[in-house]
Amino acid sequence: MRLIKGWFQLGPATLVAAAFIGPGTVVTASLAGANYGYALVWALLFSVIATMILQEMAARLGIVTGQGLGENLRVLVQQPVLKYSLYVLVIAAVVIGNSAYQGGNISGASLGADALWGELSLIQAFRQATGLNPWAVMIGVLAIMVLWRGNYRLIERSLVALVLLMSMAFLLTMVLTKPDLSALLTGLVIPSIPDGATLTVIALIGTTVVPYSLFLHAASSARKWQDQPDGVAAALQESNADVRTSIPLGGLISIAVLSTAASAYFGTNLPIEGAADLAVSLEPLFGRAATYLMAAGLLAAGLSSAITAPLAAAYALKGILQLGNASFRATWLLIILVGVVVSSLGLRPVAVIWFAQVANGILLPVITLSLLLAVNSSILGTYRNNVRQNILGALVLAATLVLSGRSLWLAFAG
Repeated sequence: MRLIKGWFQLGPATLVAAAFIGPGTVVTASLAGANYGYALVWALLFSVIATMILQEMAARLGIVTGQGLGENLRVLVQQPVLKYSLYVLVIAAVVIGNSAYQGGNISGASLGADALWGELSLIQAFRQATGLNPWAVMIGVLAIMVLWRGNYRLIERSLVALVLLMSMAFLLTMVLTKPDLSALLTGLVIPSIPDGATLTVIALIGTTVVPYSLFLHAASSARKWQDQPDGVAAALQESNADVRTSIPLGGLISIAVLSTAASAYFGTNLPIEGAADLAVSLEPLFGRAATYLMAAGLLAAGLSSAITAPLAAAYALKGILQLGNASFRATWLLIILVGVVVSSLGLRPVAVIWFAQVANGILLPVITLSLLLAVNSSILGTYRNNVRQNILGALVLAATLVLSGRSLWLAFAG
């Protein structure tokens, strides 16, 4: 979907934006704004830039080789110990991890749906009769319907629509809450870390720069541009335009959520635990429209992640293990079903989530380094990284090492 030919475009990178703007990001941005005002907006800007750098490389790898990141890693990493260690990490962090997080994706979407339509008598009757969450089942079914046909164009268009819905919902909510533009711009360009905000900075960056998005973007780019009539160079131009459009749009959504929370809560000492509280609490402050818009955004965020997380896991597993189409479908279907069960029953598999967080903490710098090695290898020919790209990639790698080290320390210290 093109906006201005040659510069702006919505394509596979929209899947990445849809993936990182999930309930976790919305909750983290809400808490950051409520607790620290606009002081941490710069962390979102940094995470967007880092994501653009890595995702451009992943998309280029997919387009030039015609294969996803998993397939390329299987070819590049031949040393048995390294190869099987990498496989274990990918399966633990991406497949098991996304299964654990899927319950949160569906629960987040359910909270948005409940804020919009929770008072319907049919919904109330189902909940009272079964004790289950009816929205979880419906959202799971919708995610399955989008992915079942295996039509890339349908998946892309569905996620473009969800990202645009999130954009309108969260941006309009921000406008209604009338943010302090001067403080917003200051927080954007002047990095600062208020007392006690270090963990929130790590969370803001860590929910945006995630390893499974690299698998998702490389595979989806390879699939979209596999029959590009104008050749690789033209495909890369379109892909770069896509990255320039989609990733900043996702970042803008995060900034809008943070700004809304800052406008409504910072300095008020009112309690807030997440985006659902923010959606409900906006009504007496800014009217019913703000509540509906925030809830619609939360629904779109949860649904988009409920689609992209299983898809990314399936791409990763298919790539590294050379699975067929039936196993590919079985992977994402199983992850959705696990998420529906976890959300419907109100479960929180703490041990599995902890395990996934540890695996992700290890995997992020490993995959970043692997990606850098791949885009500097001979398989890319003339499309290998240049000096500027390698410098930027090395800086992002250093940041992922810091993030991962801190995340692992927190996981084991806790």
